[in-house]
Amino acid sequence: MARNRKHKQKKNFAEKRREKQKKKDEWDITPRHNYADIIRENKDFENYYKTQKIVPEEQWDSFINTMRKNLPVAFRITGSKVEAKALMETIKGDFFKEILNMHMEDDSKNNEETKDILHCLPFYPDGLAWQLQLTRKDIRRSETYFKLHNFLIVETESGNISRQEVVSMVPPLVLDVKPSHKVLDMCAAPGSKTAQLIEMIHTEEGNSLPEGFVIANDLDNNRCYMLVHQSKRLNSPIVLITNHDATILPNFTTTKPDGTKELLKFDRILADVPCSGDGTMRKNPDIWCKWSPANGNNLHGIQFRIVRRGLELLTVGGKMVYSTCSLNPIENEAVLHRILVETQDSVQLVDCRHLVPGLVCDPGISHWLPASKDLQYYESWEDVPEQWQTQVRPKMFPPKPEDAAKFHFERCMRILPHHQDTGGFFVAVLEKVNHLPWERASHIKDESTENSNCQESNNELSLEEEAKKNVHATKTFDEMNRLRIAKQKRRRIASGFKEDPFVYFKEDEDVWLSIKKFYDISDDLDPRCLLVRCIGRKKKNIYYTSPEIRNVVLSNEDQIKLINTGVKSFVRCDNKNMDCPFRLAQEGIQIIIKYIGNSRKIRISKDDLIMLLQNNNPNTPPEIVKLNPETQERLQNFATGSCILMYEEEGTENPLKLQMVGWRGTMSLRAYVPIHDAIHYLRLLGADCSKFEKNKFKENRASAAAEELDNEICNDVNEADNNLKKNDTLETSNELKDDT
Repeated sequence: MARNRKHKQKKNFAEKRREKQKKKDEWDITPRHNYADIIRENKDFENYYKTQKIVPEEQWDSFINTMRKNLPVAFRITGSKVEAKALMETIKGDFFKEILNMHMEDDSKNNEETKDILHCLPFYPDGLAWQLQLTRKDIRRSETYFKLHNFLIVETESGNISRQEVVSMVPPLVLDVKPSHKVLDMCAAPGSKTAQLIEMIHTEEGNSLPEGFVIANDLDNNRCYMLVHQSKRLNSPIVLITNHDATILPNFTTTKPDGTKELLKFDRILADVPCSGDGTMRKNPDIWCKWSPANGNNLHGIQFRIVRRGLELLTVGGKMVYSTCSLNPIENEAVLHRILVETQDSVQLVDCRHLVPGLVCDPGISHWLPASKDLQYYESWEDVPEQWQTQVRPKMFPPKPEDAAKFHFERCMRILPHHQDTGGFFVAVLEKVNHLPWERASHIKDESTENSNCQESNNELSLEEEAKKNVHATKTFDEMNRLRIAKQKRRRIASGFKEDPFVYFKEDEDVWLSIKKFYDISDDLDPRCLLVRCIGRKKKNIYYTSPEIRNVVLSNEDQIKLINTGVKSFVRCDNKNMDCPFRLAQEGIQIIIKYIGNSRKIRISKDDLIMLLQNNNPNTPPEIVKLNPETQERLQNFATGSCILMYEEEGTENPLKLQMVGWRGTMSLRAYVPIHDAIHYLRLLGADCSKFEKNKFKENRASAAAEELDNEICNDVNEADNNLKKNDTLETSNELKDDT
């Protein structure tokens, strides 16, 4: 059968690299349009959505005019409640007022408009989300906003704010995640919604880690590393990143205390599926040029398969959010209609508007018209010409008018750009109220198997009879899963980088004993939750995960491609002045501080902390003799090496508490934190951060002036050289004349 099939020889690494470079070179010389040059019009787009009637006729002009404008910037405040409160006061205070007043002075506008530039989003809890009436281009390219730009970059890098589109914040909110929930994000990259889910798991601040966790998955290996970067900012030990096709995502298992394994079912699932993205036209104007109804038609199938697989992984009573950044009913209501028909009475749409009070949105629609690429609309499958039957499929059509009410599409939320000056988005919440029809068959088979095991041995089937019986049996859910795994093995192609192993510590790990002794770590910290990413080699970084994540990793590492997990807690530091070969890592300090003994903690005053943070030169750390006398006294018998600096605000009801990694040298003390964290802490302390401010416009002007000066000097030198050469030539010719 496969005798004449030609197999392509695999390319080696060098060939792939050369091919990649060639494509990059071709891309570099390809002429591209600037976003400003793109004409934001598409007659097919307008025709299609007017026909679908997703926008009321009287609102159409407002809708299309808003779609043509650039998208404003929005961000969320994250972190602990006390730090979030302090940062919110900064945003409401003089820092932002100064920036916005400068803008008003430049543009000669009145003070009333100043208030409108920055406003709090009403639907986000605790007033932690804000929108600026400025675009990314305004902030990046205007010198007026260089301080605002620096603020956004620094606070994003330190994980204290998350720059995120307004509508993108909605799906995690309506998912209603609790700290005990097991959460799956099926198509997680780039990770802004995943970050929200992680924050929700950590809502209850206390000494104990939450029981819940987040598994963030994505198909694209490269985008998985973007996801790692995003989640690492939050320094959470309850997140695991995987790399799989969401349509055939394998079953996860966990190990019980008695050693037996059970299937892991999730309490909450987010399926923010791949889509045509026409709701993001304000952010990605190039979509205007390439929009076509075929884009949504082509994605309908994969969207359905993702939501179907998600419901299989969801526990009964659990909820799943289905969302897209598309306005197209073929990608939204048509997918939901298809899954509701297939799952019968086991799944239902739920109205969750009460979880986002103040959000303006339209309900879903119950009638739509599938269209072919040439923009011909069809009322039924019978009307579709043969040439378009591969693109327009039978299950894309709406329910009959008499059946439409039972699907409750009005419980969906369609957010349109003109509602509150945002992008476009679609959100629906599905609740699994019973086992899916094909899961019920599996349960019936399991019960019958248990009953047959209780029968007398003489009533048991022979192996031959059992095999004969199974040949003709209907495929159950378990058998379908086995088939899925078998297909995966047959189709599996090595993609992306080969990941380092996840090697957890044993209780008597040699390295751990020296760490535990030096930092006086209590027995409450289970060393089995610590891991390294190497076997046999010298351990470089040690990471910490929650016990639940450890269970998932060890139970699934052979069948699921794991990309990353854990918070860096200890880093190798072979320093002759330190008894322990590992220093503390700033990333993991909030997790392990409760286990570390007081012998490695040092309380310092506000003035001392500001001085340490403002010193950003590791070669000249502040000398101990320059510190507060009380701090000097505490450091007298303090052993050299890695330690924790602790500060607590005095005289307030909810004091600001800061803990960070420090280093006690022989004669000095320094804060061992990244520069962006140092700026963040200085801002919370109300200290001067001006020395860290970078004005790229001023630097560019200075650089241009220096370059111009260099050019002038070069020109003068060249002119002088030319004059010397002319003089030499003239003298030589005169000498020749004299000789003749």
